[in-house]
Amino acid sequence: MPHSRTSIAITTLGCKVNQCDSAAIAQALREYGYELVPFSREADCYIINTCAVTASTESQSRQLIRRALGRSDTAPVIVTGCYAQQNAERLQALSSRVRVAGNPEKDFLPHLVDAVLRGCQPDFTVSDISVQCLFTSAGIDTFEGRTRAFLKIQDGCNNRCAYCIVPSVRGPSRSLPPVEVAGRMCTLADNGYLEIVLTGIHLGAWGLDLAPRQSLLGLLESCGQDAKLRQLRLRLSSIEPNELTDAMIAVMARSQSICAHVHIPLQSGDADILRAMGRGYSPEFFHDLVLRLVRAVPGINIGIDVIAGLPGETDARFANTLSLLEALPAGYLHVFSYSRRPGTPAALMSGQVAPDAIRERVRALRQLSDRMKQAFFERCTGAEMEVLVEGRRERTTGLLRGITRNYIPVLFSGGDCLMGTLQHVRITEVDGVRAGGVLV
Repeated sequence: MPHSRTSIAITTLGCKVNQCDSAAIAQALREYGYELVPFSREADCYIINTCAVTASTESQSRQLIRRALGRSDTAPVIVTGCYAQQNAERLQALSSRVRVAGNPEKDFLPHLVDAVLRGCQPDFTVSDISVQCLFTSAGIDTFEGRTRAFLKIQDGCNNRCAYCIVPSVRGPSRSLPPVEVAGRMCTLADNGYLEIVLTGIHLGAWGLDLAPRQSLLGLLESCGQDAKLRQLRLRLSSIEPNELTDAMIAVMARSQSICAHVHIPLQSGDADILRAMGRGYSPEFFHDLVLRLVRAVPGINIGIDVIAGLPGETDARFANTLSLLEALPAGYLHVFSYSRRPGTPAALMSGQVAPDAIRERVRALRQLSDRMKQAFFERCTGAEMEVLVEGRRERTTGLLRGITRNYIPVLFSGGDCLMGTLQHVRITEVDGVRAGGVLV
């Protein structure tokens, strides 16, 4: 075992799948005997799990690498993730201390780090992810400092949206077999987690690559038939609009465990832009889907992904997006700036939008999101809701904090003994960022 003072710092950019990957790496390194420290501290080794979705996250990745190199004259800096998968040579050129491992190599990363810190010279590689055919993510038993557990059950994507680089850095869709999904969920439940967030790059494609073929709908139905899993709160990460079928909505509506919260990528509210980006649905379909969800699942909070400045987005087409969103009873927006990704069809399209116009549209969308969130919170005022109490108090007020089933952050008074438990709280006030409540 390594010396107990040997320290490793890990930082992560990007999606919940990346966060799950980092958590698995951290857990394995603790089992090796290493001390995990905050990335802001001096450490004996740094690990940076990067993202390539936008130019901004790529820039942040490079900044973090330089920051780590500057904190120590000797510590190795291990870089992995989507940006590393695509730009290994560029990153290795930053310093002889930078080692790069691709996404397929993440499962081996703890072993590689251990070898480096023991003075060995292991081979760091970035293999061809396009031929990856097996789901190879390690299981995670505990999440340090979290009362909710994240379970990665799917990776990769077979879609080819014109603006998206993800399929080329994450590979084809791959699924964790159902027996292993149930086993990992039971382990997390045994370890005291009351909510599990099911995550994936393309979560709705879970099971389609398995033999025999499975489906996310079938997985959720089987979870509802398991006595132990029925006691958990299950939350779904992003689901594509076409995958929220009537059957899926019906399962959500009658389930006692699936949270009344869903995140749906719209990207644009203009029909021409959706066709050009290969999204496969219309604004009218999306509008109807949101209304069907609201009718079927009482109190549901719907988050929507939207991208400002996709190629061809004129002022009139952006106005179509705003008009659609303003008509929807959704709870919030997740707003992205379009980022030109080399190697994607959209990067070569005419009608690229000027950066100043993109920034202005992002500002307008975020203002709309603030209004949506405030209106949704106000609709919930006076309601009694189940809250999963977090393990830390809110820093500025000292109050307990938690998350409702429909994804409202709530602050309320109570003793430390309530941390990590489910409590019923009546929402008494809202401010557009979070709610205040009282125990009932």
